[in-house]
Amino acid sequence: MYDVLDSRSVLEVLRPVEDPELRKSLVELNMIRNVKIDGGKVSFTLVLTTPACPLREFIVEDCKKAVKKLPGVTDVSIEVTAETPQQKSLPDASGELRQRTGISGVKNIIAVSSGKGGVGKSTVAVNVAVALAQTGAKVGLLDADIYGPNDPTMLGLADAQITVRSSETGDILEPAFNHGVKLVSMGFLIDRDQPVIWRGPMLNGVIRQFLYQVQWGELDYLIVDMPPGTGDAQLTLTQAVPMAGAVIVTTPQNVALLDSRKGLRMFQQMNVPVLGIVENMSYFIPPDQPDKQYDIFGSGGGSKTAAELGVPLLGCVPLEISTRVGGDSGVPIVVGDPDSASAKALTAIALTIAGKVSVAALT
Repeated sequence: MYDVLDSRSVLEVLRPVEDPELRKSLVELNMIRNVKIDGGKVSFTLVLTTPACPLREFIVEDCKKAVKKLPGVTDVSIEVTAETPQQKSLPDASGELRQRTGISGVKNIIAVSSGKGGVGKSTVAVNVAVALAQTGAKVGLLDADIYGPNDPTMLGLADAQITVRSSETGDILEPAFNHGVKLVSMGFLIDRDQPVIWRGPMLNGVIRQFLYQVQWGELDYLIVDMPPGTGDAQLTLTQAVPMAGAVIVTTPQNVALLDSRKGLRMFQQMNVPVLGIVENMSYFIPPDQPDKQYDIFGSGGGSKTAAELGVPLLGCVPLEISTRVGGDSGVPIVVGDPDSASAKALTAIALTIAGKVSVAALT
């Protein structure tokens, strides 16, 4: 069918190969670029929609199989890069496009939220951020839990000194950096034992400062670790910036699930896409008997709630002592013990989130 081995014939055999999540041709999506022919050697660039693509190897293998069908091909070389798409502006709850102000250089803003405290929301937010950074994505983490800022400790930045510089538009905060993630938190601006005793307007003001008066630079993802509940912080964030989506963290027991449902509905009412539910502390794995599991907080609550509310269950994270140790020591579990069950679950959740955000941006 193809008498001449050239770039056109390569693109034609690649045209039937689809992105598994977008269900569209890689060629039509302009994901195949820089096709070069050198004798029987074919090389090209595959541009994915996220560095965290969970199906990367699958797509590469499909491309190689397709090109090798061409007569005369002796070798196929694929350079894999990524261009994370910019999130789209969505209408607000009234159906009209609200004038939300994006953050310069930040492509996707993702909220990690929960209806109540103590469900491991910050653990999920920190590890998802680090897992995304491990794939090569540019990631920031905004600790919006003003009253209980724990992310500096969990990211190994409890003693970090941050810089505030003056500019024509006001003071600009330089984020701290560790494990591949840029971090801004109230924890950097107050003493360790100092309580934050603020009313709503002050809370709203500092969240807006963290959004717009921080030198975030170029980011594929800005993860926002929200405070528990459905109060001022959530309202400020959803009204201020265009959001790629929200992730709801819960534990399996009913008291947590009841509150998580309220948080999920709040984002839906504000017309923020809910990417899915993460069930944390799904079961306990004793360190001396890693083959056993104990359902301390019950089981199946996350999957049941996700099914009832019509949203995906992004994953279930077990309860392991090493996860707590990593959070206390500033070495997230995805870094400190990447082969653990918790780290594998959190990494898979991060890749799933990235995939969903890319699909939403391109459809």
